[in-house]
Amino acid sequence: MKARIFRPAKTAMQSGQARTHEWVLEFAPAEARQIDPLMGWTGSGDTQRQVRLRFESEAAARTYARENGIDAVVVAPHGRKPNIRPRGYGENFATGRRGAWTH
Repeated sequence: MKARIFRPAKTAMQSGQARTHEWVLEFAPAEARQIDPLMGWTGSGDTQRQVRLRFESEAAARTYARENGIDAVVVAPHGRKPNIRPRGYGENFATGRRGAWTH
């Protein structure tokens, strides 16, 4: 079995960093998906595709993969620079605001 270990990025619907600090072990697809001729749904006989294991650290995920004989590849997360404004959100409503009111 092949798998990948990664730390998921935040979704487009998130503004915070929730659920981005844990590591995920996800199995690679063993067979392609097929379209059901009657309903048009996509499906597969590969049940490992539904399994996503979550771990608190990369080391824990690697240990689990090694102990269970899973050939896992670790994908390093991309770093992100924090978006911190000098005076913060309250600057938008400050009475001594220097710039023009834009909203």
